[in-house]
Amino acid sequence: MTGPAGGVDRAAPDSQVLVAFAGLPGVGKSTLAVRVGAALRAPVLPVDPVERALGRYGLTGDVPGMAAYGAVAGLAEVQLGLGLSVVVDAVNPVAGARGLWHDLAERTGVPLRVIEVHCGDEAEHRRRVEARPAAEHVTWEQTLVRRAEYEPLIGPRLVVDTAVALDPLPGILAYLR
Repeated sequence: MTGPAGGVDRAAPDSQVLVAFAGLPGVGKSTLAVRVGAALRAPVLPVDPVERALGRYGLTGDVPGMAAYGAVAGLAEVQLGLGLSVVVDAVNPVAGARGLWHDLAERTGVPLRVIEVHCGDEAEHRRRVEARPAAEHVTWEQTLVRRAEYEPLIGPRLVVDTAVALDPLPGILAYLR
């Protein structure tokens, strides 16, 4: 169990797992991904820094976005090949991006667990987005555009609402077992 200060429950699953987070910017995915990675003693592979790095080299738009997902999938495959569990921190807004994780799980024989995160309180969600450093994150207006483009996630997953006051980590770890 975790405490209010965000301590870590280190009760990991008995075997490897590929954990793919999904959800809009500012809902709390990265915070949860880091906590899950610590609990599993697994690398956390975020897509956003890879996208920003590609942007620094002039690669922008949809293709580099998918390239960032592909790069993270390649890194995840290396870690899974080493026998580690992996936590992927990404918006995963479309089926094409999500398909990378399904394909990787199938190819490596490692179970995939998808965790879709949302913030059920729109005012709180907006506050979180607007509180982030602008240089590294999207604006609220960009988040609304991404929400309009976000394809519904179909299939088995755990849905977590970060607007709820209860700590979701124990439930997430139970889902990963």
